[in-house]
Amino acid sequence: MKVEELRDLSKEDLYERLKDVQRELFDLKIEAAQGKATNPSKIREIKKTISRIKTLLREKEIKLGRRKA
Repeated sequence: MKVEELRDLSKEDLYERLKDVQRELFDLKIEAAQGKATNPSKIREIKKTISRIKTLLREKEIKLGRRKA
């Protein structure tokens, strides 16, 4: 998922998306541990998506903090 698509989401939607993506990563890791064919690039892409979401959540947190000051 691209950053532009994620920026349009609200904070609550980002948390929901983060939870879904983390669950997907967990499932892929389980499959890999069981020896099932797993595409390593899919795991890598999910990790990047998690990082993007966390970065956007932090940016929103900082932006809100500056407005209150």
